[in-house]
Amino acid sequence: MPSTQSSSTRKPGNNIMGKPTGFLEFARADATGRGIAERVKDYHEFHTGLSPDTIMQQAARCMDCGVSFCHAGLSVDGLSIGCPLSNLIPEINDLVYRGMPSEAYARLRVTHPFPEFTGRVCPALCEGSCTLGEHEQPVAVKEIEHYLDAFAHAEGLAGARMPAVRTGRRVAVVGSGPAGLACADVLNQLGEDVVVFERAERPGGLLMFGIPNMKLDKQVVLRRIAVMEEEGVIFKNGFEVGRDIPVQELLGSFDAVVLCGGATVARMPDIAGTGLAGVVPAVRYLTNATRLLLDGTATEEGDTLNARDKDVIIIGGGDTGTDCVATALRQGAKSIAQFEITPKPCAERAPDNPWPLWPRVFKTDYGQHEAAAVFGEDPREYEISAKELVGGSVGEVVAVKTVRYEWVTSNGRFGPREIEGSEAVRNAGLVLVAMGFLGPERTLIDALGLDTDPRGNIKTPEGSYQTSQEAVFAAGDMRRGQSLVVWSLMEGRDAAAECHAYLDSRKK
Repeated sequence: MPSTQSSSTRKPGNNIMGKPTGFLEFARADATGRGIAERVKDYHEFHTGLSPDTIMQQAARCMDCGVSFCHAGLSVDGLSIGCPLSNLIPEINDLVYRGMPSEAYARLRVTHPFPEFTGRVCPALCEGSCTLGEHEQPVAVKEIEHYLDAFAHAEGLAGARMPAVRTGRRVAVVGSGPAGLACADVLNQLGEDVVVFERAERPGGLLMFGIPNMKLDKQVVLRRIAVMEEEGVIFKNGFEVGRDIPVQELLGSFDAVVLCGGATVARMPDIAGTGLAGVVPAVRYLTNATRLLLDGTATEEGDTLNARDKDVIIIGGGDTGTDCVATALRQGAKSIAQFEITPKPCAERAPDNPWPLWPRVFKTDYGQHEAAAVFGEDPREYEISAKELVGGSVGEVVAVKTVRYEWVTSNGRFGPREIEGSEAVRNAGLVLVAMGFLGPERTLIDALGLDTDPRGNIKTPEGSYQTSQEAVFAAGDMRRGQSLVVWSLMEGRDAAAECHAYLDSRKK
């Protein structure tokens, strides 16, 4: 890899981190990805990555900032500060800048079980808290991570790591989403014999079915699963705990159980018409699209969930809403509109959203870029929502009655108020609800008699993953509520460490 260093004195062990003037010399660079006209015709990954030379320049932008927040891993008032995994980003960037990608990847893997996932799907919380980002474009940490993963696989550095010892103990992990995979990986490396139970026909959970292939190629997920199996993790797919094995039998067969089932109860709008055919939770739609892509079979709704030649309305925003936009485009939707009841975010940070909190600013993601290129405008509309879903002659959705909102302060609270006379009707052949999730399913929680919090999530003591049942732990969205992949990875990793420590303590 060519070096961008200005002198031969830049050697490992120097006290100065990176290139002190790098942020003055190099502008931020992001991969442009495959051209929109080409990529909307297929489901291949759109991200192409940056060249090694450009990656070194991006790493050189990392400042010797003294107190860095990019790896803080904190949450304040619901907003993140830095990477939840606490990846030591300045050290990693420094090694990349010095032309030491192998060492940088090794440093990344100390805290991060699966860089290949976050390098593709993470919103880069680290960049939101980058010191450089306080006054300029932040360091392109996600691009660097994506590059390191590609480098490691090309150089054979991302293969199996066999556990040094085996404890002889057995741990069951229920659910193979990001939390479950991270938990299983860490427990296995610590020497526990791990069996992962997944009720779907393929492992990966949200990574496999909830995120479209063009954003996260499913072969990337299966590649990681294969490595974990080589390392000794056993996956039982199409196997539902509580159906295929009684919960009490599971507890009797394993020394500990970690629940990583996710938050899968979708939130639906409280309006008429939600039971019409063609009105579906967004993740069910995305799951159906992925199943069609992988093996040509759909869920029970069949063509009802296909956007081809339909007017598609997406209720809600976020990453899931964006993924619905991109998937509907590729299926050949006639039109796409995305409703958000909130006001359009500001272009810059508001006074109540200071650095290093995650910036709540207007951003255009890949799906909106694609829709704007195809239809001539961004599909998002703000301060609007559905008031009623209208059905046709055979119980299918045919239209959406909408209403506009204004945001006002009333009785000391800031909230939406309907604008009188703003009602309208839109044609709709498919309505996708991307309003998030209410919480986890109750089946296992009730069968185990676990305590829950007011939101219905599994309750654990602060700073712990141990449930009200001694040998049962919980991690990910099932414990913390709907969140990001990177938070689930952190929870799975840390729950595994606590579970291992608990099992060790029982020997004494």
